Amino acid sequence: MSDANRYVKIVGWAEADRCFVGSCSGLFYGGCHGEDEQRVFAKFSEIVEETLRIYREDNKALPPATAGRDYANRILNVA
Repeated sequence: MSDANRYVKIVGWAEADRCFVGSCSGLFYGGCHGEDEQRVFAKFSEIVEETLRIYREDNKALPPATAGRDYANRILNVA
């Protein structure tokens, strides 16, 4: 398993922007966007890998992992 798999990556439709937007809470703010959900996820995954590479090159500790924390059910319980 790669370090990137330790972070939740979400791609969802943003009505205000009229496109798909990727986000990775806990690792960085922002992300990428586009009209094709699968392409956005693929590009976004590359951005996550690049971000982690920069953390390692700068000898910075990685932020706490977000995967495996059952965010989906937490969101459902709030909605």
